[in-house]
Amino acid sequence: MAVIEMFVFSLVPGTDEAAFLEADQRVQTEFSYQQPGLVRRTTARADNGDWLVLVLWGSGSDAEAAAARFGGDSITAAFRALIDPSTMRTRRFETLD
Repeated sequence: MAVIEMFVFSLVPGTDEAAFLEADQRVQTEFSYQQPGLVRRTTARADNGDWLVLVLWGSGSDAEAAAARFGGDSITAAFRALIDPSTMRTRRFETLD
């Protein structure tokens, strides 16, 4: 089964949105799309300032393996530094089709 992974978060107060979008683009192209099993990744912003990163993985094990690498990767460091960790919510869903 494929897995949909959802991250909802706020940026660190005072973060420049352009700097975040640049860091997000680097994560998308230089990290995420290099991970085995990644099908699609997209980023969105809500009117209230919350952010969403939605990722579709080929399997739960693909998602787990990428998550294990994400926290220690130098490419993701700038992205992680701009996110308020107290606001981070993560959910995974198995697809039914």
